[in-house]
Amino acid sequence: MRISVLTIFPEMFEAINHSILGRAMGKGLITLDLIDIREFADNKHSNVDDYPFGGGSGMVMMAQPIVDAFSYAQSLHKGKPRRIYMSPRGRVFDQGTACKLASEDMIILCGHYEGVDQRALDLCIDEEISIGDYVLTGGELAAMVVIDAVSRYVGGVLGSSDSLNEESFSSGLLEYPQYTRPADFRGIKVPEVLLSGHHANIEKWRHEESVKITQKMRPDLLK
Repeated sequence: MRISVLTIFPEMFEAINHSILGRAMGKGLITLDLIDIREFADNKHSNVDDYPFGGGSGMVMMAQPIVDAFSYAQSLHKGKPRRIYMSPRGRVFDQGTACKLASEDMIILCGHYEGVDQRALDLCIDEEISIGDYVLTGGELAAMVVIDAVSRYVGGVLGSSDSLNEESFSSGLLEYPQYTRPADFRGIKVPEVLLSGHHANIEKWRHEESVKITQKMRPDLLK
């Protein structure tokens, strides 16, 4: 999978070089291009923002650097990648979307200031995605969330494919409680069924616990 990120703060993505994603990139399972939008500005000060027409507070990211950065990003891809703008007005990202996006390469635009010139979005973007009903100072953190969630569906990234099938949201329910050694920690014991070795009973217990937790934490999912 190839993911190109258009940003004015490429250094923020240093965190992705670690842990599971870092190993995946080291193995060549994921290629991440960090493209600095400022390098495509056609003015002498490399400005990427200007005052909005019609007035209002803040600045707006200019169309020209973004469109040219997209053209460069597209040249790095063999096929047609999914072109995404991280935006609070986009459709909310969920596990199903992560699974679907894993079958495509992506170009992700990280916005800043008061937003992006609509002409850049009209020319370059396939869809807008939000990670929740709140506003961040920029799209970088949101892009990292999407990259992390999507990358887990790329073959070979996780050590076990079972992890994808058993975790929260994969079945429509939240994940059941997990325990490890010791079996008795400060008087709190691991449920006996997990020590029984009876796989059918363990699966039954896990499903029941998933239902209970979902009912308590996210009853909306049960609908």
